[in-house]
Amino acid sequence: MTARHVVVGVDGSVVAVRALDEAAAEAVRLGTDLEIVFAVTDIDEAGPTLKSAVERVRERHPGLPVSIVPVVGDAAEALLRRGRVAALTVVGSRGLPGFAGLVLGSVSLRLAARTLSPLLVVRGDQVSRPDGPGPGGEVLLGIESDNDTDAAAYAFAEAARRGSPLRVLHAWTYRHLAPVGLAPVPTRRVQDDIDRRSQNETAVPERVVTSLRDQYPEVPVRTRAVRSGAAHALLEATGNAAVIVVAAHRRRGRLGPQLGPVTTALLHHARCPVILVPMGPE
Repeated sequence: MTARHVVVGVDGSVVAVRALDEAAAEAVRLGTDLEIVFAVTDIDEAGPTLKSAVERVRERHPGLPVSIVPVVGDAAEALLRRGRVAALTVVGSRGLPGFAGLVLGSVSLRLAARTLSPLLVVRGDQVSRPDGPGPGGEVLLGIESDNDTDAAAYAFAEAARRGSPLRVLHAWTYRHLAPVGLAPVPTRRVQDDIDRRSQNETAVPERVVTSLRDQYPEVPVRTRAVRSGAAHALLEATGNAAVIVVAAHRRRGRLGPQLGPVTTALLHHARCPVILVPMGPE
């Protein structure tokens, strides 16, 4: 089925209001409907929160078509179901710091691990962005490898919708294990290998975006490859971004699909909203 709408989860919290604002702005950019979902234990509890959400959206975006979906049950499961045919699912995250935030199994993390459509996560401690569809900060695209083509395509389209420049960042590292007891001093052979690896990694961003430049000539693009830990480099870069787009690299675990460490770090510590574009378990 063709994706036709933006889905957002609300629960009456401050972070959910921020997610609602982002979702409404994205629906305007996409030229599509907004669907507001509230998961409760008793369907009668949903009315006031959904009414308030609709009023807020209509006040800020009078022409935007809005529908409400109260559901009984688990919020993550409800958003997964509603988001299967959505252009985008949006959810707020309280973004608890440190180890506690990594093990609580929040709705946003569960969605990120399982969603089959793009997911926008907005943390409660992030600075609110303008509500309207006009130009804002840059769109940041984090690239892990040449396989991140779907994320790259989404990032270009997002930058075009926002009227924003696109910055593409690829971080890579080289680990050479020295014999036990010896310092890791690179030999000529190792240095040659590093140089070859560096040349290849430096070319990754341009290889990924070359065809997309022609499709989106109106989007200014800067590409960069850095030799650094990916989580550190991307988190630092989010300070100047309106949103970061990354592929949701996932792997099979005993309890189902699991997020990689870079994606998890971004969800908890990025200084701007994060859009995850699914790739499936790896």
